[in-house]
Amino acid sequence: MRIGAHVDQHDPLAGARAVEADVVQFFLGDPQGWKKPVVPEAVADLDGSGVDVYVHAPYVVNVATSNNRIRIPSRKILTQQLEAAAGIGAKALIVHGGHVLSGDDPETGFDNWRKVFERLECPIPIYIENTAGGGNAMARRFDRIARLWEVLSQVTDVDSRLGFCLDTCHAHAAGEELVDAVDRIKAITGRIDLVHCNNSRDAFGSGADRHANLESGTIDTELILSVVRAAGAPVVVETPRNGQAADIALLRTRLG
Repeated sequence: MRIGAHVDQHDPLAGARAVEADVVQFFLGDPQGWKKPVVPEAVADLDGSGVDVYVHAPYVVNVATSNNRIRIPSRKILTQQLEAAAGIGAKALIVHGGHVLSGDDPETGFDNWRKVFERLECPIPIYIENTAGGGNAMARRFDRIARLWEVLSQVTDVDSRLGFCLDTCHAHAAGEELVDAVDRIKAITGRIDLVHCNNSRDAFGSGADRHANLESGTIDTELILSVVRAAGAPVVVETPRNGQAADIALLRTRLG
């Protein structure tokens, strides 16, 4: 099992070595901004290092919304991020599911996601990640994810361009039981391509996206480990930085 961490983009190989990671995830630019992706010079050091690379799209991306001022630039930056991530050899681009406006039919959001895969060139796959909060979210509750996948399945050759990233903190915060989360998600998507392995600072169903280290949150650590075992996918911890090395060591020790 390949296990790693979300690291600083300015020297991701150094970040990987600091926590003994064989997988890294990072942003290419400002995670809260709309500017073009930036590839720091040190990213080139990952080439030939044996460390697998994933890129996380900026949080501002929301291709589901009916708001043209958000949706149109979201599609643009998604294209830019895909091209930049492919250029550094990333395995996939992780993107949040986004949300619709309060008065909108959720079908609007699902349809807008369909248009993305109909129109967008994908040099590497897009992994849609489940999210923690928001009543209008496309990928918070598993029933919404099921409808999203149903709509996207209508797109020609989508399977080669679409994947799923399961975040344990987000599922817990969304009010989805982790005990059978893997089985339920695989029944919907047919796959889990990446696990964001995080504990949660806040209670079940809180809607709060606040990560904690694996032995210090409100989710039982054994339950998190059971999710990782069942998923059988590469793992990225997005936990507080000063505890990442211990989290990775725990996963390797307990998962064998």
